[in-house]
Amino acid sequence: MKKILAILMAGVLTATAFAGCGGGGESSNTNSGSSSKSGESSATGVNASTVDYAYFGEEDNVKLKVWAPDAAVNLVKKQIEDFKKAYSEKKFDITVVAQGEKDAATQMLNDASAAADVFSFPSDQLNKLVDAGVIAPVAKGFTDYVTTSNSEDTVKAGTISDTLYAYPETNDNGYYMVYDNTVVTEEDAKTLEGTLAACKKAGKKFIIDAGDGFYACTFAFTGGVKIDGLEEDGITQKFVDYDEDEAVKTLQAFAKLIKEYKGTFTSLNVKNVASGFKNGTCGAGVDGSWDTKVNKDSLGDKFGAAKLPTINVDGEDKQLISMFGYKYIGVNGSSKFPNSAQILALYLSGEECQKQRTEELGWGPSNANVQKDKVVTESPVLTAIKDQSQNSCTQVNIASTFWDPMANLGNKLVADEWKPDDADATRKLLQDTIKNVRDEG
Repeated sequence: MKKILAILMAGVLTATAFAGCGGGGESSNTNSGSSSKSGESSATGVNASTVDYAYFGEEDNVKLKVWAPDAAVNLVKKQIEDFKKAYSEKKFDITVVAQGEKDAATQMLNDASAAADVFSFPSDQLNKLVDAGVIAPVAKGFTDYVTTSNSEDTVKAGTISDTLYAYPETNDNGYYMVYDNTVVTEEDAKTLEGTLAACKKAGKKFIIDAGDGFYACTFAFTGGVKIDGLEEDGITQKFVDYDEDEAVKTLQAFAKLIKEYKGTFTSLNVKNVASGFKNGTCGAGVDGSWDTKVNKDSLGDKFGAAKLPTINVDGEDKQLISMFGYKYIGVNGSSKFPNSAQILALYLSGEECQKQRTEELGWGPSNANVQKDKVVTESPVLTAIKDQSQNSCTQVNIASTFWDPMANLGNKLVADEWKPDDADATRKLLQDTIKNVRDEG
């Protein structure tokens, strides 16, 4: 019966469901008169993360490529097998390829025709994907379900000019402090000074990737520097007015601690946090939920998690301010199977798949129902990230020029030759960083 219904409805529903998927069409996030609750949709034939066969239109013998980060590849493969079972009347050839989310947009822009049909990416990449016309908006028939099923902030961040362009996947794209609780106590973890002292005493390292702008922006943000989307040109990073003297003093405070704890405070790629726990060289580090599993595997019962600590600046303890955003599943606007790609993206971003990723990988869900589940509420990592998100700048509308200057600032502060007491040099470093972010240097 399903197959017969699909044939009868295909001509009517498919055109409605997928109108605007080429990049220039409009999309609506409003309900069509009927009320919607979380997990339901006013869109015909949409039930949880599966839909009526009519949404496939005439697509069959479907061939799709999916990009997933390394840590999620095996789970995504299992989820795709479940997807195939859910649509057993269709034939699929779906390949899962490891592709870091950080570089997803770059790879899409290089050659969208050779890229994945369905891919994961962080919130700051949405603008350039939309501007380049390589991402298809969420199918109109699915917007009600996606909007009512996910947290409002993730939907808002995935929307440009009233068009929802991506399926929310996580609500946790930020970082926190993970530590060995036999080295760093819960009290130590409250302050950067306490954490560094505990690590030094135990002969362990404190690791943060100060050469990556995603983490290094913490130095400037903690000093009061704050971004506020893009200027009217849609390109230039906008900054909120801040106290430059206070920012300089804060950068100096970081530099002084780095110098004081040379050999303990270590700038390394984030992957070295988990490996450092495993080989016994790391006492604490700054990492994200995407590494929850490997960090827990490395530490076992010694696993500890907390929001980022404070740093003392002229007698005042200041909370470290981080970058925080979301992750999405997008559909390639050049997909040869656009309907099937939308349906797969809907499935992978659905409640069950999000819960599986939370349970097996420790990722923080955007789905409102999963957020209430004990797998989230009882997670020390997701609690720490939630606490830290209250002390963060949102990773939305980030200029492409933002990351390298912030990375340069971090590299300068941790360099052996940097002089923490040189206020003039610190001020110039800050000013040059802002100019370069705004591409004025």
